Amino acid sequence: MTFKQALQKLRPTLLRFAMLQLRDEAAAEDVVQETLLAALEGKSSFSGRSQLKTWAVSILRNKIVDLMRRGSREGKLPLVDEHGDEDFDALFDGSGHWQEPPGDWGDPAAVLEQRDFYDVLELCMKALPENVARVFTMREVLGFETEEICKELKMSTSNCWVVLYRARMRLRECLQLRWFSVR
Repeated sequence: MTFKQALQKLRPTLLRFAMLQLRDEAAAEDVVQETLLAALEGKSSFSGRSQLKTWAVSILRNKIVDLMRRGSREGKLPLVDEHGDEDFDALFDGSGHWQEPPGDWGDPAAVLEQRDFYDVLELCMKALPENVARVFTMREVLGFETEEICKELKMSTSNCWVVLYRARMRLRECLQLRWFSVR
């Protein structure tokens, strides 16, 4: 298999990753095209010390970060959470404790090895409001520091932490419902 063919074989994986991060089919297609082109042009810099997939995903990650930075500078990333706090208030009683305690999640490491889990996680990520998913993705997937996120998205540190908390709570609730209670 040629280098170009190996990259083309990775295209669906790269596109899926980009769609999950960007939630915009056209932008995802564009960033994957840029990634494949950059990989082909940078073939000589691929030393083989890592897998081709790892190398291509790291290029894609950088392309997504660049796109997010451009988008935040152009003011295309709204940060208003249309759902507010009502969703979260219902999860807790008057004293701030969970209405229902979390179920047993088993062995998290073993769960991560299951391909089906990633499908459910992707579904849960897509269910997050766009702005919440963006902040969570920047922090937990793309590795941005909180200060970087705040600077790029022009938000306060406390707002960033609230958005991250909301993302984690919604993901927890979704995974509890769609994965852990089913198993």
